[in-house]
Amino acid sequence: MRLEPRASVTPVMLIAAPLGAVAAALLLSGLLIAMSGAPVLEAYRRIVIGAFGSKLSITETLTRATPLILTGLAAATAFRARLWNIGGEGQFYLGALAAATLGAGSLGAGSIGAGSIGAASGLQLPAPVLILVVMAAGALAGMAVLLVPLALRLRFGVDEVVTTLLLNFVVLLFVSMMIDGPLKDPMAFGWPQSVHVAPAAVLPKLVAGTRLHIGFAIAVLVSVAVWALQTYSVFGLEARAAGVNPRAAAFAGVSLPYILLRVACLSGGLAGLAGAIEVLGVKTYVTTDLSPGFGYSGIVVAMLAGLNPLGVVLSALFVATMFVGVDSMSRALHVPSFIADVTVSMSLLTMLVALLLVSYRIRR
Repeated sequence: MRLEPRASVTPVMLIAAPLGAVAAALLLSGLLIAMSGAPVLEAYRRIVIGAFGSKLSITETLTRATPLILTGLAAATAFRARLWNIGGEGQFYLGALAAATLGAGSLGAGSIGAGSIGAASGLQLPAPVLILVVMAAGALAGMAVLLVPLALRLRFGVDEVVTTLLLNFVVLLFVSMMIDGPLKDPMAFGWPQSVHVAPAAVLPKLVAGTRLHIGFAIAVLVSVAVWALQTYSVFGLEARAAGVNPRAAAFAGVSLPYILLRVACLSGGLAGLAGAIEVLGVKTYVTTDLSPGFGYSGIVVAMLAGLNPLGVVLSALFVATMFVGVDSMSRALHVPSFIADVTVSMSLLTMLVALLLVSYRIRR
């Protein structure tokens, strides 16, 4: 048997691929659930109820989906241009650290008065402007992390898969140093954490009495904006061309280094924005366990979406449903909660197989 490239791929096949991948992942995970002695259908029912069975559970699922949408967009935009950004986790953390630093004032200054951006400067900003400035700082920090591997690739041909992955650990160690040193909250005893952001920098809630904040709406709007950018702009066309065939794109006059630079700024900025929004909307401070793997899960989200920015929203909701709903299922049926990580990981593997079958047919 051999694989033969398909002459064309229909839209139905592109839609069926992620659906089939998710179904296969759920089937394989169901075998593990059955091996643990729990009823499979009841387990999945408990997951759905845990994620959408009440107002609180729905808002928790949407809250968890917010950073996943942005890190998924970060991976999707980079992968589409063949920039293999595996460093979303590090970009997320540095964006969060930048947001905590600016949102709280000067380094080590602690929480400051509402509407101010720095105790030392005395600059007063309205709360909406302060929030925008802090989120922009988070995005710029994320950009800076990705520009280093890009420069190494363009100058020395270093594989960015390795450099972006290793930078995750470098950034996390740097964040740990900062929140246990200059940025440490003097009122926090024991576990190191950064100072809290000012009340004026905290994102407004979408639903009173819950953790769901306006960052979810921002993430959805950003998804639409990225989709429009990739679909209707010259930059989007050039980025797609660079991803499909870099040599042909260069022959047509596309400057690959310039396109990759812009793609890196967009991808790293989205991951950094995710970290900033998580701090401003949920935690209000930074710890080394701020992210349960949002940067890595974003890769799964992007692949399940077929690198489509609008599909990222749906795939992020699926991943968030698994992470939120599995806690309820685990308590009720005594199934280990890491089945969510297994299901998400299997979704990536099954999606890769589905994409292979979409692009190629098997010939004897």
